Amino acid sequence: FLQVLNEKKLQEVDSLWKEFETPEKANKIVKLKHFEKFQDTTEALAASTALVEGKLSKNLKKILKKIVAKDAHEQLAVADAKLGGVIKEKLNLSCIHSPMVTELMRGIRSQIEGLITGLPSREMAAMCLGLAHSLSRYKLKFSPDKVDTMIIQAISLLDDLDKELNNYIMRCREWYGWHFPELGKIITDNLTYCKCVRKVGDRSNFASSDVSDILPEEIEEDVKAAAEISMGTEVSEEDINNIIHLCDQVIEISEYRTQLYDYLKNRMMAIAPNLTVMVGELVGARLIAHAGSLLNLAKHPASTVQLLGAEKALFRALKTKRDTPKFGLIYHASLVGQSNTKNKGKISRMLAAKTALTIRYDALGENTSAEMGAENRLKVETRLRLLEERGIRRISGTGKALAKTDKYQNKSEVKVFDPSGDSTLPVVSKKRKIQEVDEPDTEVAVKAKKFKAEMKEGTAVEDGEPVKKKKKKKDKQKQAEEEEVLSEELPTSPVIEVR
Repeated sequence: FLQVLNEKKLQEVDSLWKEFETPEKANKIVKLKHFEKFQDTTEALAASTALVEGKLSKNLKKILKKIVAKDAHEQLAVADAKLGGVIKEKLNLSCIHSPMVTELMRGIRSQIEGLITGLPSREMAAMCLGLAHSLSRYKLKFSPDKVDTMIIQAISLLDDLDKELNNYIMRCREWYGWHFPELGKIITDNLTYCKCVRKVGDRSNFASSDVSDILPEEIEEDVKAAAEISMGTEVSEEDINNIIHLCDQVIEISEYRTQLYDYLKNRMMAIAPNLTVMVGELVGARLIAHAGSLLNLAKHPASTVQLLGAEKALFRALKTKRDTPKFGLIYHASLVGQSNTKNKGKISRMLAAKTALTIRYDALGENTSAEMGAENRLKVETRLRLLEERGIRRISGTGKALAKTDKYQNKSEVKVFDPSGDSTLPVVSKKRKIQEVDEPDTEVAVKAKKFKAEMKEGTAVEDGEPVKKKKKKKDKQKQAEEEEVLSEELPTSPVIEVR
């Protein structure tokens, strides 16, 4: 308990923090009047929880009677208005709660080590930390009804029972199928099949047995007709007894599975009612079992809740740089199953977001009603209906206004017909085109030949020899013929060779 020394300075609420900047200034405003420490952490936790809930603890009541009753004419400043009302009602003491008191309490907490002597800062910090942890555990209220370990064990046992039941039923159908193979095609339900085999036994007993309490009349007639013309082998009575014992096991396990499912449903509604409303008992229980506990599941973001159970596919997709999965265990929820293949990803994402909210509400909230889960499920169903109907609506805001679309305006462009496109004949012949393409090369070749010829003429003129031009083959042949004619007419004339 601290006594205020200077009440005038408390009137200035905005500048009150300046009076608690140092321990010396704080000691001029308030003075320690009485201090009583707790015996252990349990006593401190009990007093703290009473203050949090606005109740008056026994120790506080005794101290108020001893200390404050002497100065009954003075007002008692309290940080909690609810606690002040309880003190005034039970002890008839005038209490005050105002913004000035809030600022005063903040200043006292900041300089508590200077106001209370004999408390080392290290021990003070350790005591505060221990009390804070204890108070946090108390606020979470881990009651026996909130223990989620039972859910984890129940859903694991349910999965194991399903596997064993499938194995037993397959073995029973195969075993009895050697004796009466037609019965497996007529009776498709596994439990009904086992009950029928247990009641009748050998197939020859079907004609005289009454199985109307197990099978409808039409199926019963089909079974009796098939038993008379069955192609199965004959088996001994000992074999039939073993098959009947196996059928007893299947029926007992099926009954226990039904009982276990009812137990799981009740536990889920007690521990996580909102989660159960959103995704169902089985999916909710598998999510809790996969995360380890309801509190661990509440720490996961919505994206992790969406992919819980598909971790292997996720890391494989990241490693191979392919598309990541869109859903894990949440795929088995009824809302995802109702949607089209195209919309499953969108619905699973929205369902995971709402499911994450309901999980945190169930794990950390004090209210046990399922109203929040029902509201969120309605939102997801509305969204699913909009996607299925392909309605163009805004999801943000009221969700009722239609999305605005621009008006379509037909912009016609007048195009002029180009008659040149009608002619399919080439304007220029192919030879001409080839010549035009080869013109640059031929011009260069002609220039080079001319240059070589001029160089030869120049060298021949310089040497004083006449220049002899090369002739083509035709010219050479004509010249040779003329020479032969001349040689025949004039044999004595000299012959000039042209090389």
